[in-house]
Amino acid sequence: MSISIPDLVTVRARHPEAIAEAAARRVRRPLLGDSGRLMIVAADHPARGALGVGDRRTAMANRADLLERLCVALSRPGVDGVLATADILEDLLLLGVLEGKVVMGSMNRGGLSGAAFEMDDRFTGHRAEDIERLRFDAGKLLLRIDYDDPGSLTTLESTARAVDDMAARQLPLFVEPFISRRVDGKVRNDLSAEAVTRSIAISSGLGGTSAYTWLKLPVTDDPDDMAEVLETSTLPAVLLGGEVGDDQEGAYEKWRKALRLPTVQGLVVGRSLLYPADGGVEAAVDTAVGLL
Repeated sequence: MSISIPDLVTVRARHPEAIAEAAARRVRRPLLGDSGRLMIVAADHPARGALGVGDRRTAMANRADLLERLCVALSRPGVDGVLATADILEDLLLLGVLEGKVVMGSMNRGGLSGAAFEMDDRFTGHRAEDIERLRFDAGKLLLRIDYDDPGSLTTLESTARAVDDMAARQLPLFVEPFISRRVDGKVRNDLSAEAVTRSIAISSGLGGTSAYTWLKLPVTDDPDDMAEVLETSTLPAVLLGGEVGDDQEGAYEKWRKALRLPTVQGLVVGRSLLYPADGGVEAAVDTAVGLL
């Protein structure tokens, strides 16, 4: 699909009500389809100021290019939907590519990449009432916990209230937890088995009910640890894709092994599919779908 930024700008400037109208008439679907598996493409990185892909520092800054890549990904067989912030989802609504797709709103983007306040990841994106009003299908939030940073407590408490707000509307909420720490001033996520286990235990217990909570989890440094790590909770889980690396085949193999585990229901992958190191978007997406 060829993206016309001037056309999108014209609609936004002259007919902003078109976004709500498109959301109101969008054809919805169940979260899990007939396959019982979930394949979601993620594109909520820009709102946190995380525009880089590999060694390309502003790869995600070109909106037309990003939208074209998303449209290609959403057109591929087996792709169930998309996770993004309001601006991107509304562009996709106007382009008409979200019919019959799972639409997930990204809720907290306040922990800007590299900021002093990064661990105080406040809710600056979708609220539960926005996701309900727009007839979207789920929400997602990022929960990074640094035991040495008081800002993590604000994020932890806000996450619990978001769990409550989404559950009150019977809307699924995907919680992406990490135990994190600063190394040379930069936030690093600990992917050891112990840290991922602890993050699952903490996030599973947030809020007044876990009935609508899902987990969005990384594969541990040693993929052989995942079976034991995932015994920490009965909540359904999806795997996240993480950074674009040189060894994409190795990443695929890690996903393949983890997808066999009973609580894992699918994949939510962003930059490694939208901006693959080798080949095009179609090939990367089709390979990921094939893992399911």
